[in-house]
Amino acid sequence: MGIKIGIYGFGNLGKGVLEAIKQNPDMELAAIFTRRNPGDIASQLENKEIPVIPAKNYEDYVYKFDVTIACGGSATDLPEHTPMLIEKSHKPVVDSFDTHAKIPEHYARVDEVAKSAGTIGVISAGWDPGTFSLNRLYAEAILPKGNTYTFWGKGVSQGHSDAIRRIEGVKDARQYTIPIEEAVNRVRNGENPNLTTREKHLRECFVVLEEGADGAKIEAEIKNMPNYFADYETTVHFISEEELLREHSTLHHGGNVLRSGVTGAGNKAVIEYKLNLDSNPEFTGAVLVAVARAAYRMNKNGESGARTMFSIAPELMSPLSEEELIKTLL
Repeated sequence: MGIKIGIYGFGNLGKGVLEAIKQNPDMELAAIFTRRNPGDIASQLENKEIPVIPAKNYEDYVYKFDVTIACGGSATDLPEHTPMLIEKSHKPVVDSFDTHAKIPEHYARVDEVAKSAGTIGVISAGWDPGTFSLNRLYAEAILPKGNTYTFWGKGVSQGHSDAIRRIEGVKDARQYTIPIEEAVNRVRNGENPNLTTREKHLRECFVVLEEGADGAKIEAEIKNMPNYFADYETTVHFISEEELLREHSTLHHGGNVLRSGVTGAGNKAVIEYKLNLDSNPEFTGAVLVAVARAAYRMNKNGESGARTMFSIAPELMSPLSEEELIKTLL
């Protein structure tokens, strides 16, 4: 029997988690919890044996799973869901909370609740925050003298798109994060430039309005949204629902983390980590599943409290034993 996973929320990210579980023989999907009509989701599943349960009944089914992966949005869902799921299940919970400015307060809340429940809560697991965070840490530890640069895209940001969709009058939306190529090349060349937020990225939004919605008001709300758009050059396009589905249905993304520094003799050194993703939610789901394995193991070892990917030993995320890892990867 594998590690039993409960998925809480079954949008794009929840579906990505499902696909990742299928690729991990030591993992097993135990239940899906949804705020939607469970019958609509159950009819889409290949495995008709998987129970699809109303989210409000989560507490009644905690016996079914070992770890919950919270798949809601960061804007309003996860700050509420992650602590609540820990309190109700007393079992490990993993999320992908990605509002960088609010991570410390989310961490503190989850840490308090997880310690009280005697379990593990891993927050902000994904690729940024997540694997990009790890690569920033590794690079800065190795090259203490230098500068770190993160470029996202070009791609669809799920969190930013979700934030737009939550604005009153918005029916649907996609937001693209676009790196400014000139800035990327300056870093790769070892120039160590001082770049402002606006000099590194553009944000482009494609928005479908509800009938009668005030486009000018919504555009202003988007451009002035703190933590999402206020610090960027942002363009807003209002389009039809048909055009959005036709031209903006894929969820590709990616980006680069670069550390430009010098070694002891003053020689230039540039470290670069790159992601190119056909599916943002499927890759994020794959990270969450690997981290769920680690959370399960840490909890079995008696650990409790909040964690991030910084504090997880890499071998805990792998299905391979320590001996196999040393033999095959070291």
